[in-house]
Amino acid sequence: MAAFGWSEERMRDAVTTWFGAFVFENQRVIASYPCPADRAALLERLHLRRDGRLTPEEARLLADHVPHGLRSRDRRLVAAGAKPGRFDAPEPDPAAFGLDLTWLRELLLQDAEESLRRAWDPSVHIEEAVRALRDLDATRNLLGERLTSWAGRDAPPTEGDLTGSADSVAHQLSTAPEVETPAALAAPSPSLQRARRELAALYLSLRQTTTAIEKALEERVPAEAPNVSALLGPLLAARMIAQAGGLDRLARLPASTVQVLGAERAFFEHLRGHAPPPRHGLLFLHPDIQSAPRTSRGKLARALAGKVAIAARLDREGRPVRADLAAAFRHRTEEVRKLGPRRGGTSRRGRGSGPPLHRAAQDR
Repeated sequence: MAAFGWSEERMRDAVTTWFGAFVFENQRVIASYPCPADRAALLERLHLRRDGRLTPEEARLLADHVPHGLRSRDRRLVAAGAKPGRFDAPEPDPAAFGLDLTWLRELLLQDAEESLRRAWDPSVHIEEAVRALRDLDATRNLLGERLTSWAGRDAPPTEGDLTGSADSVAHQLSTAPEVETPAALAAPSPSLQRARRELAALYLSLRQTTTAIEKALEERVPAEAPNVSALLGPLLAARMIAQAGGLDRLARLPASTVQVLGAERAFFEHLRGHAPPPRHGLLFLHPDIQSAPRTSRGKLARALAGKVAIAARLDREGRPVRADLAAAFRHRTEEVRKLGPRRGGTSRRGRGSGPPLHRAAQDR
């Protein structure tokens, strides 16, 4: 007599397939529970099997045969009462039930397409917009340096020299008339002046594109992540979402990780023992943290990170804005400011432990 009081000689074998469930005894089918020959029903069974649940046919099979001794290689059936075991049984033929193997391929492709659709995170467009802003900033800085350097080469100095910021120089160059200059003067030829005006126009075009993307983010982020946007503002919220790899992943991160998003380089330097732990990453760009005393920034960043983690989960579930999150952070900010900086000043380990603004922006 085997375990559970079942006789091994009379044990029946349960075999499950994508088109039904079957019971074998001595290599012979003694009971069949085929699925309906309908694509929608078969796709539903496919989802149930993938999620680890029983199909209606499998549930009926278990109800009919478990009391009489049933073993299975399927963990789902074992968890529902069948005995685990290894056995050889012939594979039922789907053609005997009016089905074709091409149906399985089509069902798997349809299931994969639906799974991709469900897993798609709309915030991916926010990520791409933030990355575009980063690329535009880098390109615009390079062009701005080149324009100011090129404009400074007009010599000898005159009262109308092109000076100032890159934006100012670009505006002046784009509208400057073409001037014939004596060969003795180190000034561009008319053809080079035209080329320089084109470069200035390109710089201004990048500036306009940057402004357009920022306005688009300010319009879209509050719609997709209203709670995070209410806490951080649209642009910083967009950068946090992009840094995390999407709203879905941001919603799964703990507050401790949210706190140092954007300071990955400093964090890994700390793991190597070359630097103190960072107290904040991109959250430093929040006005309340940026304007706080250095010794208070860690506390405020920790408090804000906790609220951002909650807000991201709310946004992932499509919940409305919870005003109490921003109110709680404001209350905590007031508490920390009332306490003031720690006595004795900043310790040696605490000095500079948080990444400065330029480092937080670069550690992405």
